[in-house]
Amino acid sequence: MNVLRDARLIVVKVGSALIVDAATGALDRPWLADFAADIARLSQRGQRIVLVSSGAVALGRGRLDLGRRSLSLAEKQAAAAAGQSALMRAWEEALEPHGLRVAQVLLTPDDTEARRRFLNARATLETLIGLGVTPVVNENDTVATEELRYGDNDRLAARVAQMAGADLLVLLSDVDGLYDADPRINSQARHQPRVEAITAAIEAMAGGANASAAVGSGGMKTKLAAARIATRAGCATLIALGHRPAPLRAIEAGERCTFIAPVDTPAAAYKAWIAGSLAPQGAVVVDDGAAAALRLGKSLLAAGARAVEGSFGKGDAVIVRDLAGQEIARGLARYDAADAKAILGLRSGDIEAALGYTAGPIIHADDLALAHHAGAEA
Repeated sequence: MNVLRDARLIVVKVGSALIVDAATGALDRPWLADFAADIARLSQRGQRIVLVSSGAVALGRGRLDLGRRSLSLAEKQAAAAAGQSALMRAWEEALEPHGLRVAQVLLTPDDTEARRRFLNARATLETLIGLGVTPVVNENDTVATEELRYGDNDRLAARVAQMAGADLLVLLSDVDGLYDADPRINSQARHQPRVEAITAAIEAMAGGANASAAVGSGGMKTKLAAARIATRAGCATLIALGHRPAPLRAIEAGERCTFIAPVDTPAAAYKAWIAGSLAPQGAVVVDDGAAAALRLGKSLLAAGARAVEGSFGKGDAVIVRDLAGQEIARGLARYDAADAKAILGLRSGDIEAALGYTAGPIIHADDLALAHHAGAEA
């Protein structure tokens, strides 16, 4: 599929069942080596990859001699703590021979659901990607509870794709895509090569988790739920077979998979979320020069800000108004209200002296959605 070759930023979710041999609990090093070469091939042609990798609990079981029995929450957390270092070492040993550096990123739901922490986590990912590093993301299972966790890394991968502004989410599975019935049970099940929208009929095709696997928690139902998150964020999704050497190369060679089309582009979906889904916590009033710059797609600089209204925190949604009181845009503030007031009218070079730090513009153009009457979106 050309979608894989054409994507600029790709999030690939790798499940425990691919990394850890179910019979022995050991790493599947041959698969990792082949997959690392697959990743290196995409990186060499300029594509950026973020890996969302399960496997810490599965590896920790072996290190702590916990066997294959059901674990308590405390035992799962202990296994994750023991296995995460082994998981990262495995990725380092697989990717570094190809000249790829890796970095560990551990997330909890608050990091993707709370706006301030979302922005901080996004900034970290953007910096790592900009430095040419391959982030390896996992849920922070050492502190996650049953009540407050992603539950499976399919959902985590979708949130990471949304956060990073990815073009494509690849969910590597134990089957080669979506069927209208479980192909492991029904030999007449029909493969679905393309899904334009995740409807109730499409959701009805998904079964439960793969009960035959000793590791992993996901199934087609969780993958469709993840795809729904990703597609609403403007990110296409591929569900493909992971149990084969170089699975990404296999997709490009035309092997069977399921493509799920995005609703919009990542940038447009993100700005629609800012414009319509977040409750504004305050406002910034700007002069005529700043208003004109915003309409041209520029960031809101402190030099053009004239007043701050309300009490908002860093990462909160705020309204931007001109001197006549008309709403120009909505965006995510990079300063809280007190600090924004302190830098009103200042040039960018003077902000650090005033505050002791600088976070750039008050609202970056990437985090700004113009009102419909204000012209084309930035």
